[in-house]
Amino acid sequence: MSAYSPPPDNGLTIVFADEHLLVVDKPAGLLSVPGRGEGKDDCLVSRVQAKFADALAVHRLDMSTSGLLLLARGAAMHSALSRLFRERLVDKRYLAEVEGCLEAEAGEIDLPLICDWPNRPRQKVDFEIGKRSLTRFRTLFRDPSGLSSRVELEPVTGRSHQLRVHLAALGHPIIGDELYGSGSLESGERLRLHATDLRFIHPLSMLPLDFHCEAPFCRGLTV
Repeated sequence: MSAYSPPPDNGLTIVFADEHLLVVDKPAGLLSVPGRGEGKDDCLVSRVQAKFADALAVHRLDMSTSGLLLLARGAAMHSALSRLFRERLVDKRYLAEVEGCLEAEAGEIDLPLICDWPNRPRQKVDFEIGKRSLTRFRTLFRDPSGLSSRVELEPVTGRSHQLRVHLAALGHPIIGDELYGSGSLESGERLRLHATDLRFIHPLSMLPLDFHCEAPFCRGLTV
């Protein structure tokens, strides 16, 4: 894997902000939280905290994944939002472009996952000691060439690299995936995985919140 080289700080893309929580569009290539090791302090949370000092990460996106990330403002809201994630009361959707023609219109990928310790940060399917991991998918578009498909993903569980490993196990790795894909990346290629939707009930106002952020690699395209 190449050295960490975060994208330029061109300002935050804030989708929603109130005195209790924030929803931000994370760019691809930026860590969600500080990484281990020297030179990995620049991340989405540190950039957000420069403007909102009380911001705390509630969940994470892989460095290579872009899209909607929810942050709490203060410890009490962090606890409340963390409970929603724990109890699976947050509806998340992702958009991915995968290698090959995905034949199924929709389905579930139910494969247990565990860290592949000798090859960290890779994860792997392990039917003996892996933790149950479930992803629902819906095929949106198939390229006429048969080289790629566009798919909507719903991670019911939230394991590390879950969507990436599950699609690779299905035989359709996400385009641009250096860990689980073909490895034949074009110059400037990115992981084509984007967190498009977040839906949940605001813990204080009790109002339903529904956020959408179009995938940058699909802008201007129709299904």
